[in-house]
Amino acid sequence: MHNKYKIIILAALAVLSASLFVGYDLGYWQYTLPRRIEKVAAIVLTGGAIAFSSVIFQTITNNRILTPSILGLDSLYLFLQTFIVYIFGSTNIVIMNKNLNFLLCVSLMIIFSVLLYILMFKKAGKNIFFILLVGIVFGTLFKSMSSFMEMLIDPNEFQVVQDKSFASFNNVNTDLLYIAAIIFILLGIYVWRFTSIFDVLSLGREHAVNLGIDYDKLVRKMLIVIAIFVSVATALVGPITFLGLLVVNLA
Repeated sequence: MHNKYKIIILAALAVLSASLFVGYDLGYWQYTLPRRIEKVAAIVLTGGAIAFSSVIFQTITNNRILTPSILGLDSLYLFLQTFIVYIFGSTNIVIMNKNLNFLLCVSLMIIFSVLLYILMFKKAGKNIFFILLVGIVFGTLFKSMSSFMEMLIDPNEFQVVQDKSFASFNNVNTDLLYIAAIIFILLGIYVWRFTSIFDVLSLGREHAVNLGIDYDKLVRKMLIVIAIFVSVATALVGPITFLGLLVVNLA
């Protein structure tokens, strides 16, 4: 069967499954229907962002196993949530206000990624695998620091941290959903211009440079785009970067 028809069939099955989830056994539909639509929208946005960023990441690294989670962004998210609870408590406005928490986490994760790329990309002679190794080290550091603080905080506040540690589509803030959708659409439009270049980029650094691609500049741009995708998706529903490996390999 041609790939085009396979995609059409899979898309139809996905739409059918989503429709059944939204429309089956609604009960009091004025309450149930909007919540189910929000969940489906959150799943679509998060799944699309993680999968999209994983494809770009694997194209850049020329590796079918790596995912953006290796950069340590999900560990940074957990560290930020644990640190806020440890310093200010679970009743602080940064934890209670989802909009503020979302903006703070996304901003800090993007700043961390940009600094990591700018500083390490130059010092490492523009070697992307050195950045990945540094990302692994930072990810391990953030996990260790989070675990240490979790041992010190009050058990009740530890429960708040645990709730933040797992992906959840049940408590998605609709305001955040709209913001995330706008960011994803804008990034998707920006990245779409480079789809033909990605085919060349997937051949490796040497071949891409020989074929006239500004490899270093493009990789730096795409790494920042990946960081924004992962940061927004993680801050929206929690750590779920493993989904990218699953989707890419299924595709």
